Amino acid sequence: MKIISKIIRYFVLPLFTIVAIALVILAEKDIPREKLKPIYTNSSSQFMPLMGMNVHYRDEGNMADSTPLILIHGMSSSLNTWDSLVILMKDKKRLISIDLPGFGLTGPNPENKYGFDYYTKFLDSFLTNLNVNNFILAGNSMGGGVSWHYAVSHPEKVNQLILIDAAGYQGKKGKGSLGFKLASMPVVNNLLLYITPKFLIKKSLETVFVDQTKITEKEIDRYHDLTIAEGNRKAALSIFKNGFTQEAEKINSIKTPTLIIWGDKDHLITVDNAYQFQKNIKGSELVVLKNVGHVPMEEVPETVSTLIFDFIK
Repeated sequence: MKIISKIIRYFVLPLFTIVAIALVILAEKDIPREKLKPIYTNSSSQFMPLMGMNVHYRDEGNMADSTPLILIHGMSSSLNTWDSLVILMKDKKRLISIDLPGFGLTGPNPENKYGFDYYTKFLDSFLTNLNVNNFILAGNSMGGGVSWHYAVSHPEKVNQLILIDAAGYQGKKGKGSLGFKLASMPVVNNLLLYITPKFLIKKSLETVFVDQTKITEKEIDRYHDLTIAEGNRKAALSIFKNGFTQEAEKINSIKTPTLIIWGDKDHLITVDNAYQFQKNIKGSELVVLKNVGHVPMEEVPETVSTLIFDFIK
């Protein structure tokens, strides 16, 4: 009993004290979405009541385009990740970007259930409501996983598929960002419901980008604010705890014309995944970008827009 008492006195109590102090100093409340809307919406932003949520999306560009480009963001991101690409492409293409459930200004799924099957159902309902039945589908990271799962389930609707550093193969990931590592650690990850400081966001972004000049204060603020938007941290934690069921064997069934774009310095989902996609999607095209990280559409938007235009022609 004396040994246990000493352990509690010298180790457990100090640990609880440190955690309590950290909570007091670093804890941040969720930011109401209404407070963030004036900052992270623009003249193209709209909101659609759907599946118990008010879904934030943008439908912009050339509205005469009969085959719009649908843009799906990745984990802990938002539709804003496509902003630079949209500016470069909107003269010629109709572009529809979405804040997925659990992220951005859309906020969490009321049922707190996430996964590729759920996102496939959500995306199909969303596009049906917009009366968009044929389109080009592009996704980055987790959004790439959402995109190819959708293409497997609804091949008749997806004219072309674009995968940008996409999720798909279990066990083929890089060293990951600091934020993702903490979110994957049992017990510790619960603290992220209350503590998500900007320096953690910055450290995570330093792993995402090769070109560190892209990590501006504005970029850090955006990722931070939308991460702690009302309900988003709880949603992200649920995703990290429960994971996604990735049925990679289904990738082989994709017959949709597919462009694969990858940064060779991606430390979150390494470039060997790109070659695996190319191998398993027959006839697919692969472009590996030198000295580019996990989000090429943010890091080298001019290059990515050119690649997409060349492909969809």
